[in-house]
Amino acid sequence: MSHVTTFAKARLLAPVTLLLALAACSGKDEPKPADAPATPAATGTTAAPAAPAVSAKVQSLGTEELRELASKALRENRMYAPAGDNAMEYYLALRDKTPDDASVKSALTDLLPYTLIAAEQNLTREDFTEAQRLVALIEKVDATAPALPRLKQGITGGMQTALKRTQEETDKVKKDAETRAKQLVEQQRQAQQQAGEAEAARQIAAQQEAARRDTDRQDAERQATARREAEQRQQQAAAQQAAAARATPAASPSLRPVSTPAPRYPADALRSGTSGEVLVEITVGTDGSVTNARVLRANPARVFDREALNAVKRWKFEPVGAPVTTRRTLAFAPEGG
Repeated sequence: MSHVTTFAKARLLAPVTLLLALAACSGKDEPKPADAPATPAATGTTAAPAAPAVSAKVQSLGTEELRELASKALRENRMYAPAGDNAMEYYLALRDKTPDDASVKSALTDLLPYTLIAAEQNLTREDFTEAQRLVALIEKVDATAPALPRLKQGITGGMQTALKRTQEETDKVKKDAETRAKQLVEQQRQAQQQAGEAEAARQIAAQQEAARRDTDRQDAERQATARREAEQRQQQAAAQQAAAARATPAASPSLRPVSTPAPRYPADALRSGTSGEVLVEITVGTDGSVTNARVLRANPARVFDREALNAVKRWKFEPVGAPVTTRRTLAFAPEGG
């Protein structure tokens, strides 16, 4: 009697539980892993015989155990998944064992719409294996369900489309590989041709150099002397330019503030009416953010230092070409003071 009462409570709660579980089940379906085994359609092989809708393990269970497991699956929103441990399979096995139990038939009727939705979702995700499993459950519940032909046709068409897409991708990869191979052969041929031409040019140049070496010796020496003098002049000019550059101080790029929020007034200083100022040194990076900050002088000491540093670290300037270090004075005065 306790099992019947438990099952009756589960049947009363089933509609509410199923309605609440629809969004959760559809949202927590895991995506198909990238390295999952390819479907028969994707590999072009012949599909294996379809597995029974209800696993043999579930079919071997007794009626009372099936009722308990079905109720637990409903409470935990395992309406149609995972395979071998869901309410649909438990109730289908119960129906086979107790075909006249109206409550079992009613539970299957309640579960059917959600299984249909799950099958549609898996079909959209191209998870044909899971879609086929759910279609088998639907067909076992009601072989005349209006959606069955459309779902089966969708699975068949989807698998064919996936096979075609895989074949097209394979053909494209093969074509790209052939194109790259041809390009590599052509590059090697051109490289060999260029190497041969370069070797021939080197030999001709060596012969010409040997022929005019004696007659052009003096010209070569004069040219070498002229080059050395030109290089010396260039080095002197470069040294003069470097010295001039070192003598001229580099102008620091100007900082254009974008956001300089005021510091927070310390509560103790505000209550006592204390005022003061803090001189800080900040370094602004090329992206305009403050990369370093330190207090150079504070009056009074250690009263406003922390808030001054916290404020300038949040300052933002327009980007600059190089880091800039500058100083800013932050004044603290109570309002009305």
